[in-house]
Amino acid sequence: MSNNLEMGIKQLCQDCGNTRDRLMDIVTAVQGKYGHVSAEAMKIIADTVSAHRVEVESVVSFYSFLSEKPKGSVVIRLCDDIIDQMSGSHAVSEALCSELGIGFGETTSDGKITLEHTPCIGMCDQAPALLVNNVVVTKLTAEKARIMAAKLKETHDPASIITEIGDGNNAHDLVRSMVKNNIYKKGEVVFSEFIQGEGLKKAIAMNNDQVIEQVKASNIRGRGGAGFPTGLKWDFTRKAQDSQKFVICNADEGEPGTFKDRVILTERPGLVFEGMTVAGYAIGADTGIIYLRGEYAYLRAFLEKTLSDMRSNNQLGKNILGKAGFDFDIRIQMGAGAYVCGEETALISSCEGLRGDPKNRPPFPAQKGYLGHPTTVNNVETFCGVSRIMDKGAEWFNGIGTEKSSGTKLLSVSGDCAKPGVYEVAFGMTVNELLQEVGATDTMAVQMSGASGEMLDDSKFEQKICFSELATGGSVMIFNNSRNPLEIAHAFMEFFVEESCGYCTPCRVGNVLLKKGLEKIIAGKGEPEDLEYLEKLSNSVIASSRCGMGQTSPKPILSTLKNFRPHYEKIVVKDEDGFQRDFDIKAALGIANKLQGRESVIYK
Repeated sequence: MSNNLEMGIKQLCQDCGNTRDRLMDIVTAVQGKYGHVSAEAMKIIADTVSAHRVEVESVVSFYSFLSEKPKGSVVIRLCDDIIDQMSGSHAVSEALCSELGIGFGETTSDGKITLEHTPCIGMCDQAPALLVNNVVVTKLTAEKARIMAAKLKETHDPASIITEIGDGNNAHDLVRSMVKNNIYKKGEVVFSEFIQGEGLKKAIAMNNDQVIEQVKASNIRGRGGAGFPTGLKWDFTRKAQDSQKFVICNADEGEPGTFKDRVILTERPGLVFEGMTVAGYAIGADTGIIYLRGEYAYLRAFLEKTLSDMRSNNQLGKNILGKAGFDFDIRIQMGAGAYVCGEETALISSCEGLRGDPKNRPPFPAQKGYLGHPTTVNNVETFCGVSRIMDKGAEWFNGIGTEKSSGTKLLSVSGDCAKPGVYEVAFGMTVNELLQEVGATDTMAVQMSGASGEMLDDSKFEQKICFSELATGGSVMIFNNSRNPLEIAHAFMEFFVEESCGYCTPCRVGNVLLKKGLEKIIAGKGEPEDLEYLEKLSNSVIASSRCGMGQTSPKPILSTLKNFRPHYEKIVVKDEDGFQRDFDIKAALGIANKLQGRESVIYK
């Protein structure tokens, strides 16, 4: 065992308090420093934090950004979601392979550069895009990709490929990113002007119960997709019998086509952290955790600076804003490339230094969450809303949107439209109105709420975006009439197969069977009975899966069967001979024919 390796890893463990529940931070730090987490490193980590070696390995093997095998000091991760494919990622991938002389999943002969595919990286408004370590490269073409790869071969420095700087805080000295915000519509809640600390100041002038009642009166519901009443969630957490409570912000938007949280964290991080602090005061917590997806690591230094400034202004820390006994602080927990961690119990597992496996419910996080203590988990956008409610009042918030859906909703719009980007709209806007706003024409379908949402046909474009009609976490993908809805559904099913945590059989196996069934139909070998099979299997996966991922993953198939059934029916045909269309009887009899020296006779 190398003394230098042991000393280096023990220092990284010490930096994280030598605690088992900070295992995610430890292995991520080891990966960053040494390029992988070797078997030797796993043993040192396990011994240092009093864990079993298999526990360390289970974490390393679960997250796509971690690896037991060495990778290059430069890792290129090209996004391959459906929007990037539509935007030309295939040509980009060919250019990268040609210039680097390797395929995907391989490392250059000098061991310096590794090339990988990755699912959505939160850049669908500026696709095709990729990550080079933590550097984001957007709006790629094949030629730009060749130039970039050649530069990396020369310098092995990701910073050397930054050719331009984005707008807003993307140009901040601690960010310096090529990313653009693409904010096309600013609403009254998130992107209107605000004074940092005003909402918090008004919150601590009330008692805890009054704050919760104000949140309840505003009728704000979770903006992550589920739409659970925020005030009710906080009330459950506050009333749980435990002296220790936690606040967690879910900033792990990994749904294809979603990127609104990226823009909020870039332009309104103080609003998010203020909302978390209000939650801490309301439920009686002294610790907040923001779970930041690994793809947004380029924002971390900037977010840490925002937190530091808040501490300097006594908006975090001890006796906040002079309120005796109100102590609250926030730490950033990095993710490492696992979509399932967007599910709140899987996210909690990850924060605890475990694999991102969902937990059984009940008990719910409000009763038993992080480290077994009552925990409220809310979305980035939700915390922004709470900050503004504290500042401007529940009545003001209720005055925006519809009767049953108060406030605004941030939409991440991408695909076949003139202006892909972020739109903050009041609840109640119709899909048609949104299509006009974003410059979409000849629209065949709108995928609402990401891959796990519903693919709408044009008969539903007059429906309103609100909780009572079209609820959404924020992702809106637009597809024109040149697209094939079955191919889109297949891309989504590939994503879910890749991202399943594998814990339960319905999700682990069922999604694979659904993908294969869809592939059979797309290949022209489907029969009418296959449509019934896909529907029944989808409903079985939904009914028997353990968490929200498996309970929504069949929706690409179910919604296309429902709204785009003619696309299926025109290519599924009953075989006149009575054989299954995907079964080649002559090929199956090939070996027997060879052995017997003659062709078999097939009776029809």
